[in-house]
Amino acid sequence: MDAVVMAGGMGRRLGKDEKPLTMILNRPMIHYVLSALIGSKNINHIFVAISPGVKKTIQWLLDFIKEHDNASIGMIQTPGKGFVNDMVLAVEKAGITGRVLIIMADLPLVTPELIDRIIQKYGEVNTQALSVHMRLDVCTRLGLRPDTVFHKNSGFIVPCGINILDADRIREEQEDFNLVLDDEELALNVNTQEDLAVCERYLKGKVCAVI
Repeated sequence: MDAVVMAGGMGRRLGKDEKPLTMILNRPMIHYVLSALIGSKNINHIFVAISPGVKKTIQWLLDFIKEHDNASIGMIQTPGKGFVNDMVLAVEKAGITGRVLIIMADLPLVTPELIDRIIQKYGEVNTQALSVHMRLDVCTRLGLRPDTVFHKNSGFIVPCGINILDADRIREEQEDFNLVLDDEELALNVNTQEDLAVCERYLKGKVCAVI
């Protein structure tokens, strides 16, 4: 399966010029996402969707691609006119067929194992699309305030920023399976300074646990 990383956003709420380059423990946020995709057993090619507003990110990506020449990574230029529009254009310009994983560049805690679990689950359900959600209580437990909340099965869920779609029908509405997880790593979409602080505390805690 191929993957598209949506990395054309600005970091206004974070107080940053370019959101993908937000530093977390001495590494840009997008570095964590790309590393997870490279480590996945199920991802073949990685395409990073960028926009005219992220020139520094483009330069960083050029260096990252050179350093990881054993991985299949490319950049796709989009106009930066909205998430859905840019996502559709990126999939089409990349020439992706079959299924495609769409992931935001602001999920620094995602792991190869989580990506592989999501892809495995997609293979078990009989729908064209799959969207990953988090239980609201997981977010609140971490001190997060999600922007978007949905009601489902007498509970509340939060979209995580990972979807699997049928690339051949990318301009069509697709039957969607809501995969609801409780992995804290997927709860952290870094959009604000508060999110960033929670993310740094979480990563520092994991480092200390390893030591």
